[in-house]
Amino acid sequence: MFVIEGKKEIGMALQAGYKIGNLFFCEELISRQELEALGTSDKLLVPVSKEVFDKIAVRENSGGVLAVAEQKTHRLEEVTLSANPLLLILESVEKPGNLGAILRTADASGVDAVIICDTQTDFYNPNVIRSSIGCIFTTRTASASSEDTIAWLRKRNISIYCTYLKASQPYHLIDFRKPAAIVMGTESTGLSDTWVRASDANIIIPMQGVIDSMNVSTAAAVVVFEARRQRGFK
Repeated sequence: MFVIEGKKEIGMALQAGYKIGNLFFCEELISRQELEALGTSDKLLVPVSKEVFDKIAVRENSGGVLAVAEQKTHRLEEVTLSANPLLLILESVEKPGNLGAILRTADASGVDAVIICDTQTDFYNPNVIRSSIGCIFTTRTASASSEDTIAWLRKRNISIYCTYLKASQPYHLIDFRKPAAIVMGTESTGLSDTWVRASDANIIIPMQGVIDSMNVSTAAAVVVFEARRQRGFK
C-alpha cells in the first residue's frame, strides 16, 4: 500500500486503474461533492479535522485529501512495446525528486517505458508522486537488474545509447529513429561498467560552461526530446 496526496494525483491514479482504499479529507479544504465527482464511493470517504490532516499529510499543499492505494507490480516482462520503441533506462537513481521529474519528461515525450535498474528509491515515495505530478500513474515503469535489462533489450534488437563522457558522440548526431534505449546514470558516479560494455554508442551533451555534468532529469529531457524530434512530433 502507499499514500497519494492531492485531488489531481488521485484522479490520475483512478484513471490508471489503481485500487483506492480510504480517502482521508478535511472538509475545511475540500468538499465531499468534489471527491465524489472523482468516482469514489461515499463508503471510502473519511472526514478528519484540519489538525489531524496536517499531521498525516506529507505535502504542504495537498488540497485537503489523501488516499491509501494498492501498489502495482513493475516487472520487466509486463512492459509492452510499440513497433518502434523508445525507452529511457535509469541506473541506480537515488533521489525521488529526480525520478519524478524524469517521469514527467517520459509522459510528455511519449516514451514506451521507463526502466529503473538497481533502483535506490521507492517508486511510490511521496516525493516521486509529487515531483512527477502524478506521471508515475501515466508512464509504464519497470524495475530490474542491469544484466536482465540488457538481455531483454538485446532479445528485442533495441540499440543501447549510454550517456558517458569517454569515447562519446554528440547526442544530436545519433540516429534515434530506430528502436532505441537511452541510458542515464547517477550524477555522482555515472554509469557502471556493465552498461558501458553493453553500449552500442556512447553519447554526450556538449556544454560550454565550467561544469562537466547536468542534473540527470534535465539531461534526460534534452536527449529524449532530440530522439522524439528525429521521429517527428505527432
